[in-house]
Amino acid sequence: MREKPLFAARLTPYRSLGRRGFLILMILFGLSCFVSGMVFLTIGAWPVFGFFGLDVLLLYIAFKVNYRSARAFEEIAIWREAIEFRQVAPSGRATVHRFNPFWLRFIVERHEEFGITRMALREKDREVDIGGFLNPADRDSFATAFARALSRARG
Repeated sequence: MREKPLFAARLTPYRSLGRRGFLILMILFGLSCFVSGMVFLTIGAWPVFGFFGLDVLLLYIAFKVNYRSARAFEEIAIWREAIEFRQVAPSGRATVHRFNPFWLRFIVERHEEFGITRMALREKDREVDIGGFLNPADRDSFATAFARALSRARG
């Protein structure tokens, strides 16, 4: 059995609107579109009513696509002898990258105004981006913790 990793993290995209909030938003938006559509229907502009329904449908589809993309995640674990980085797509397909901690370079690109703009793992001739969907504060805390764990694995 493999020993416990020195560092392990699961990176997930942030979504500010949960299921309950989505339901409330769709009900309120649907009701407002229905009421507005009824006003246009009563004055004889019946095609407008259909467009209000189309607005509700498009908003629903946009949120469903957004929530589907939120199923993607990344997992990374560091042991003294190896680093394993796993990227899981929204479809569930996983790609696993394995690195040697002594050969790995942790690349962090910073912008003075925006903070960390990019993080990558580089070993010899391959480079893999990590945490591209994280917000700047999460990138900063992850980069600090990961760099600390990487130096501990090497030491």
